[in-house]
Amino acid sequence: MQITSGHKKNRNLQMKLNYKIIFHFLGLLLLFNGGFMLLASIMSYTYNDGATLNISLSGIIVMAIGVFVMLITKKHDKEMNKREGYIVVTFGWVVMALSGTLPYVLTDSIPSFTNAFFETISGYTTTGSTILNDIESLPKGILFWRSLTHWIGGMGIIVLAIAILPLLGIGGMQLFAAEAPGPNADKLHPRITDTAKRLWLIYFGYTAAETILLQVAGMSFFDAINHSMSTLSTGGFSTKNASLAYWNGQPIIQYIVILFMFLAGTNFVLSYFAFKGRVQKIIKDEEFKLYFKFIVIFTIIASLIIYFKADVTASTISHPMVLGEAESAIRHAFFQVLAIITTTGFVTADFTLWTPFLTVFFFGLMFLGGSAGSTAGGVKVVRHLLMIRNGFMEFKRTLHPNAILPVRYNKKSINEKIIFNILAFFILYMLSFIVGALVFSMLGLGFTSAIGVAASSLGNVGPAFGDFGPVNNFYDMPAIGKWWASFLMLIGRLELFTVLILLTPFFWRNR
Repeated sequence: MQITSGHKKNRNLQMKLNYKIIFHFLGLLLLFNGGFMLLASIMSYTYNDGATLNISLSGIIVMAIGVFVMLITKKHDKEMNKREGYIVVTFGWVVMALSGTLPYVLTDSIPSFTNAFFETISGYTTTGSTILNDIESLPKGILFWRSLTHWIGGMGIIVLAIAILPLLGIGGMQLFAAEAPGPNADKLHPRITDTAKRLWLIYFGYTAAETILLQVAGMSFFDAINHSMSTLSTGGFSTKNASLAYWNGQPIIQYIVILFMFLAGTNFVLSYFAFKGRVQKIIKDEEFKLYFKFIVIFTIIASLIIYFKADVTASTISHPMVLGEAESAIRHAFFQVLAIITTTGFVTADFTLWTPFLTVFFFGLMFLGGSAGSTAGGVKVVRHLLMIRNGFMEFKRTLHPNAILPVRYNKKSINEKIIFNILAFFILYMLSFIVGALVFSMLGLGFTSAIGVAASSLGNVGPAFGDFGPVNNFYDMPAIGKWWASFLMLIGRLELFTVLILLTPFFWRNR
């Protein structure tokens, strides 16, 4: 009898949540976040925008809280199981967003807490929806902080923390599983730490390369670095009220952004193979091939309709056709297709005025998403690919009920579990979208606006439709609507399961 109770006790100990490690981790994230705020204060000091003191103060407060939390949880058990991984990832994002509001609030750039939280979570989840009416009037340090929230969120602070975790004596694989629950977590290196470092290196390298190219093309250094951080994270915050439409008269700038949007929506593991010279790996990757085909086909469709059907002069955005009408149609089509597929959400044109067909067409693209293992949001190309293949296999299985017909990806048969996971994900995604749109309609948004904002928030796209289209912003949305959109952005960014599992009763049961 005693043995059993001892055994029970042991199991209880195993199942109890390790709160100390969770808080230790959140403290570490706050420390990072405060450090990044101090970076923004340096930028603010350089441009002498008058906000340096308040941004620095935000950074010091956040870092102090982080250090305090880390000190009181210093003596923690180093073991971390899956449950703790999920809690850290979800709450990590929430804590980052809550602390990230400080620079906006203290500098009075966004005095309302609801608005400041919306702007911050839109940054970290790389959605890029904004409530700001006059972006250009804000201090340079605050604009830089906006772009930084994108950049940090893009690669996932968690991956950064994985690179540092082993120093604390904690293995970070559990986190990586929660951070990237996509079907394919291609481990580049047995040690997850090295993986994180390499991905960050590529990420940093791309950001630096884009900054230099944009500068050479005629952007100021400040605009170039901000847009680079927004592009590589597929965020979409700009330093201009007109977004990238400000440079409609300089095609070369837009082509550079197009190139890096494409790279940001590609699996970063493939970029790693490219630098290693293993080009075959990229050419043979089925997801990459489909991603490329999608972009080419959709661009051709969109450019033909813009050229022959659309009235580009109807928009408030000016379209100087520097290199002729045909080039302008192709460029804007290419840019907008990529901006929506990769969920970057930069705006060069008001695509809702390009004929009803293209409005519905771009709405459909919001559900596509970039590649797995990229910074893009949405459903991801690989999931669509495997769902379509499984659909075709179902036809064959109907005809040959006894045959074993697995779904193949990159010449390997895929485990049924993964297919079930993808189907469950897709059903959850569509349900979240329907419930999301229902709630917006309850708050008084029209049909087009409600479905547009729900699809845009869930897919982390940025611009929506109706009253919240590419040329408008989210300032006029009711306060509850902003909190609801923030929730959708969070679950969309962390691939649904990670957050929604926390809302189930069995997750918290100590079994």
